[in-house]
This record gives sequence, structure tokens and C-alpha cells, in this order.
Amino acid sequence: MNEGIAGIILAGGLSRRMGGGDKALASLAGVPLLGHVVRRLEPQVEALALNANGEPARFAAFALPVVADTVPGFAGPLAGLLAGMEWAVATGCPRLATAAADTPFFPRDLVARLAGATAGRPGTIAVACCDGRRHPTFALWPLALAAPLRHTLIEEGNRRVVSFIDAHDHVDVDFPPIRLGDGAAVDPFFNVNTPQDLAEAERLSRSLA
Repeated sequence: MNEGIAGIILAGGLSRRMGGGDKALASLAGVPLLGHVVRRLEPQVEALALNANGEPARFAAFALPVVADTVPGFAGPLAGLLAGMEWAVATGCPRLATAAADTPFFPRDLVARLAGATAGRPGTIAVACCDGRRHPTFALWPLALAAPLRHTLIEEGNRRVVSFIDAHDHVDVDFPPIRLGDGAAVDPFFNVNTPQDLAEAERLSRSLA
């Protein structure tokens, strides 16, 4: 556990490419996608919540606080981040780690490495990357950015996560690909957007097992 860091799992989207419904509850290797994410992120943070919209009771089995967007209109990951920041204030943690609910293989040392990259820089955002590709929903955020984030979303109408990151002090943190038994390399931030992605995740899960 990384003291002083809370965590939020982002599951507030509409899952259109999965045909709607709760993508986070889709089964992977007999466990909901969200279950895989909780297992990986919960040991890495001091407190954990889930950002999701709609009836929270459908996530009761995970025993997590469910935090809905505070900005209307399904404004995307930045709205989930803002809701997470506002929730995290009560935890006493000055920073918040984010992870997407559809990404079951992300590193178990994600938060430690992001925190290490910002040692002595408490106001800096740390963003996960792999092979030069940035994964902005896997990041470590100072809670002091909550007010600028709300301004970005409401006053500027800007929903782009990368734009917000680039407008503030940040560091990219590189994570290596996952090596499979056959020598193939897989981005650890592989995410499930479509039924085809879910089938690929099943294949990867068997290979990693």
C-alpha cells in the first residue's frame, strides 16, 4: 500500500462499443473485468472507490464506495477524475491514482512507480506509458488540481484528458510490455472496448496463467 494515495477506478462510460450495459461486469476468466482491476489496484492504495453512474447497487458485491460524476452529460474520464478527487478529500490523501475498469492486466507496481517518478514534486502529474504510447487514465494526480479541472470541464468545455495533462506539470513513466511464453509482447494497459477485445483478453489471460 502507498500511504497518502487514494485510488479511483473509472467505470463511468456508456460502453457503446460493447453494445451498452456495464462493460466492467463482463466476465473474463470467470471474474468480472472490474474484479481483476480491484484485485490489482486495491493493494496499491490507501483507500479505493469506484466511479460509476446509474444505480450503485449493481456494484454492491465489490464493497466499494460508488462515486457518480458531478458534471452532467457523461463527460468522460475527466469527469470521473474530478468526482474521484472530490471524494478523495475526505480520505486525507493528497494524491489520487486512477485506473480504467476495462484494463485487467495493468502493473501491480503501477502506483509505486508513478509515486517514485514524482518524489519531491507533489504538484506533478505522473502518467503511465508503454513503448511511447501514453495511457492517460492510468496516472497519479495531485488533489490540488481539482479546481483547475472543474474549470476545464465546465468553463472551457474541454473533456480531453491529454489536454489537461499537457497544461500542467507532468512526467511520463514508462512501463515495459508483458512478455508471453511465446515471446510476444503485450501492452500491460491493453483495454477491452469491443467483444473482440474481450475474446483477446481471454486468450491473454490463459497465456499469462
